[in-house]
Amino acid sequence: MNKEKIWQTVLENLKVTLSPASFNTWFTKTFIVEIKFLTDERQIVEIGCPNPFVSQTVENRYYGLIKDTLDQTTGKKNDLVFVVKQAPQNLTIKKPSFQPLFEKSEEKPEVAEAISQAGLRADFNFDNFAVSSTNQMAYAATQAVVKSPGKAYNPLFLYGGVGVGKTHLMQAIGNAILVKNPRTKLVYCTGEEFTNEIVEAIRKKTTNEFKKKYRTVKVLLVDDIQFIAGREKVQEEFFHTFNAIWKVSGQIVLTSDQPPSEIKKLEDRLRSRFEGGLIVDIQPPDFELRTAILLIKAQQRGINLPIDLAKLIAGNITSTRALEGFLVKIINETQVKNVPLSTELITALLGTTNGNEGYRRLVKPKEIISTVASHFNLKVSELLGTRRLKKIVLARQISMYLLRNDLKIPLMEVGHLLGGKDHTTIIHGVEKITKLLPQSEDLRVDIAGIRKKLYG
Repeated sequence: MNKEKIWQTVLENLKVTLSPASFNTWFTKTFIVEIKFLTDERQIVEIGCPNPFVSQTVENRYYGLIKDTLDQTTGKKNDLVFVVKQAPQNLTIKKPSFQPLFEKSEEKPEVAEAISQAGLRADFNFDNFAVSSTNQMAYAATQAVVKSPGKAYNPLFLYGGVGVGKTHLMQAIGNAILVKNPRTKLVYCTGEEFTNEIVEAIRKKTTNEFKKKYRTVKVLLVDDIQFIAGREKVQEEFFHTFNAIWKVSGQIVLTSDQPPSEIKKLEDRLRSRFEGGLIVDIQPPDFELRTAILLIKAQQRGINLPIDLAKLIAGNITSTRALEGFLVKIINETQVKNVPLSTELITALLGTTNGNEGYRRLVKPKEIISTVASHFNLKVSELLGTRRLKKIVLARQISMYLLRNDLKIPLMEVGHLLGGKDHTTIIHGVEKITKLLPQSEDLRVDIAGIRKKLYG
């Protein structure tokens, strides 16, 4: 096979393994630049990527997967080299010939109706879910559930913090199952809704209707199951509902903000059943995943967001909920106010956005200054002083950035807190950190560590 056919085979294999969103984000503009033969059994494959960010991400995240696929395709041992290069204009990469793993619901009216009746969001599907190392296991588990409901992992228990994608993955399961069979009896609800319904059923003496609704389903999806903890009657009813569905091989999927072992006031018999299936922890998205999420959501909203601006935003906003809110701001500025999309606009908007809205504990300005100083093994007096050592300047600018972006303190007050610095110095420091974050992994790790100490 020539290099185009080899790469086409590789892409077809990757298409099956990765989510559509991940595949489209990272691989649609890649190609083999050159194959250098070393021996009869070994060769070097040079892979072209459209820009440095894609090149670095593909190499760091998918090197092993690409190498294994190339080894199987070529029957040789392959060493990979990634370069930044645009595909030749005469080179056309065909889309994989097989059908996508999950059909689109809008292609079948009866599916769209079933999804709506189930209370699911049609846009919470696998096509719109970006995958990285932080959620790859959860993504693989949900796909397995769709392929074999009630058999693969039952129950499937997903847990993690705010905005990590638990609800998206759970609803993607429901969407995919209904696409395969719109007549599947499926119920999606939150723990709070389940609680309210059973309380209302007891009050109105309609518990038989409640039991019929929940105990006869083939797929039960319950979001934020931790809400039922401490409620004796609700837990008893859920215990019997769980058993009724599980006994007939119905699929149960649950999400929570913590694993079953840490949910306080959860009955042991429920804890035991929750732990009887697969429990998957979903970590907060890393920088690359946040960038991919931004690109996907921008495309959904009809925004042509360049990747360098996506990186700038993702480097400064760590909450996925805040990312969506920031896109709304971009739409308002560019479409409503007719302001052109630019680096200057993004930088200005970042100055008015709290990218860490998931944090709950309120901190005082002096806490930020002392925590930054401690993180860099400095004295607070050094941070407030005028010495220009590189380490001190960096710590000082990070303090400016956190005081300004996390606490929204006015420039003049930030300068006063940091030893009487001029407001122009504060502006320079904040802008420097803002622009460095997308480029420096070390800086992102430092700021994430400081915020962890501050907010827990």
